[in-house]
Amino acid sequence: MSTKVDLVSSTMIPGDTAPASRPFTKSDPQHPAPSERRRSTEGLELRLNQRYGSAASQSPRFEDQRGTATLEGLLSHRSVRRYLQQPLEPGTLELLIAAAQSAASSSNLQLWSVVNVEDPELRQALSSLAGDQAHVRSAPLFLVWVADLHRASELARLRGLPDDGLNYLESLLVASVDAALAAQNAVVAAEALGLGTVYIGALRNHPDHVAALLGLPRHAFAVFGLCVGWPDPAAAAPVKPRLPQAVVVHHERYRFAEQEHAQVEEYDQLMQRFYASQQMPVPEGGWSWHSARRFASAAALNGRHLLREALARLGFELR
Repeated sequence: MSTKVDLVSSTMIPGDTAPASRPFTKSDPQHPAPSERRRSTEGLELRLNQRYGSAASQSPRFEDQRGTATLEGLLSHRSVRRYLQQPLEPGTLELLIAAAQSAASSSNLQLWSVVNVEDPELRQALSSLAGDQAHVRSAPLFLVWVADLHRASELARLRGLPDDGLNYLESLLVASVDAALAAQNAVVAAEALGLGTVYIGALRNHPDHVAALLGLPRHAFAVFGLCVGWPDPAAAAPVKPRLPQAVVVHHERYRFAEQEHAQVEEYDQLMQRFYASQQMPVPEGGWSWHSARRFASAAALNGRHLLREALARLGFELR
């Protein structure tokens, strides 16, 4: 990447090029030329078609061309599990964290932290705990996002205040949401730089072991990991179709009726074709059966049915 950012002044360093993600180059970006509008609309329609696996006539329509480069980036998200063994540009970590800290935070409490894990032996141990996922070991950057109530507890202690409110489920929920919002901002920033990412939720299979490895204090919980790096073009990851909007969007009141069930069945067929086209194992019964089986028993949660007990050992009372 040739773009450098001064994190103090938040301005482009003289002599470097502007971010490639800028959608238009005309003097008035809010009113691009007709040819630019057509290109922007076509690119957005392509991304929408990929995201929903449908023809243009079936995809959501969007007539406003402003911000299409950002939208195309969001719609192009895919999980990347194979990376080039190429180091990231200097300052990348700091830029991603700046983006993460720009996310919304409940009451500006900022109840999250992140651990940058570089040590190969520690990476190996975390990979083993997360189902032996190779990309945890091989990604140029591996970040563990932490719901962090310890810092709030310390701030209260140093000021002679009680911290009883940290022992309630609401506090852990707020910290987990804060961590997720921050991490997703980092993902969007990474992808804007041309990097690939994948979340590692399997760290929750053994939360107390992960906490011990990372030296997490009481009231700190590793919510998930995140791999970041340059995608390996020899293993290009596809855009995975999502459920139709009609299934997930409800107007005025929640409903999940027969019409939605029929659309889920159509999505099952779409996903079966998608997996077959990618030479990936096709889940028996389709996506809906795969999802239902995921919650069929405690054993299907892969150890996470013990999460409450593990959180208690980490200092979370969860009243």
